[in-house]
Amino acid sequence: MKIIGLMSGTSADGVDAALVEIHRDGTRPSVRLLAHASHPYPSGLRERVQGVASGGTTEDVCHLNAYLGELFAEAAIAIAESAGVRLDDIDLIGCHGQTIQHLPRPRQDGTHAIRSTLQIGAPAVIAERTGITTIADFRPRDMAAGGEGAPLTPLAHHLLFGHPNQARAILNLGGIANLTVLPPGGDALQVFGFDTGPANVLLDELVRAATLSPLGYDEDGRLAARGEVQRRLLADLMANPFIKRPPPKSTGREEFGPALIQQVLAWLRSAGRRPEDGLATLAAFTAAAVAENVRAFVFPRVPVRELIVMGGGARNPVLVRGLAEALPECAVRLAEEVGVPGRAVEAMTFALLAYLTARGEPGNLPAVTGAAGPRVLGCIVPGRRFRGMSGAGW
Repeated sequence: MKIIGLMSGTSADGVDAALVEIHRDGTRPSVRLLAHASHPYPSGLRERVQGVASGGTTEDVCHLNAYLGELFAEAAIAIAESAGVRLDDIDLIGCHGQTIQHLPRPRQDGTHAIRSTLQIGAPAVIAERTGITTIADFRPRDMAAGGEGAPLTPLAHHLLFGHPNQARAILNLGGIANLTVLPPGGDALQVFGFDTGPANVLLDELVRAATLSPLGYDEDGRLAARGEVQRRLLADLMANPFIKRPPPKSTGREEFGPALIQQVLAWLRSAGRRPEDGLATLAAFTAAAVAENVRAFVFPRVPVRELIVMGGGARNPVLVRGLAEALPECAVRLAEEVGVPGRAVEAMTFALLAYLTARGEPGNLPAVTGAAGPRVLGCIVPGRRFRGMSGAGW
């Protein structure tokens, strides 16, 4: 089956698209990447998305849901064209959408303990524009079963990076840093993972709040490299209770977002320090949070000695160097060094999850999310060739 995966992360900077071919070898699917690309959001859209996430109107959410559906559809059409594959030859699209809110910690409302999450990017628009059956909204079913709804990448990490004899940890440095631990061998039930804290989300937010770069992010970590880590501020950040919270756990901009950056900026002003010092400290915070989580929740279970890094943060030398210094027990390697383009992995994940849903197979790992059990994830919007759930005619 040829499947397109679409993803936009916490940083809300654009759409990552991947076209994969999935074959079945016994009970284990194998995933081969055919093409991948990143499509930046139009100017100003990132701010609109983040504005909605922090307090937009219902009208704003409604409009952006449909508009992002158009952009996801365009990304799907473009990745097929770039690979020289006709849309009629694509079997499925799996779309994560754009997270607006992710609230995994139960909130009591009457007699109900409510976990909730919201991703927008209307799958009906994607299916209509492409003619391809589209599967989206993957997180809510896991949350309905008592899980965190995230991270959902560990199953893909298991298939792409699992090693028969060597334990590995996979670290995705997107907006949020999430970790997958792969014990040696091929048993997915032994895989576990969780969010460790922030990654690019705070760095990008500080760059924008302090107007340090017209790009809206710290290209190649150059600004952070000019700064000096503020140890008192780092200690304050590391006191955040999420860092020491045992897994399963997931987080987002609700916990590590604009409000925290305003506190950081106030601290820097009162201490007479520069915004670049804040960036250096936030990079150190990401690395220290990963290291603390690895030592507390990974090493006691699995003797990992290799950390494979991917995501936007993998292109920040200050961040990668900080990880190597904070975790000298592990060899830090980029995903590309083991044969997989790191930027493509999350989009590949949602292609794989769509494949599993189409086959009626679970896409979550309860040991990762904390759900009551395995669940088939997502909602299906039929395309023009949809002929039911038998697996034929997708």
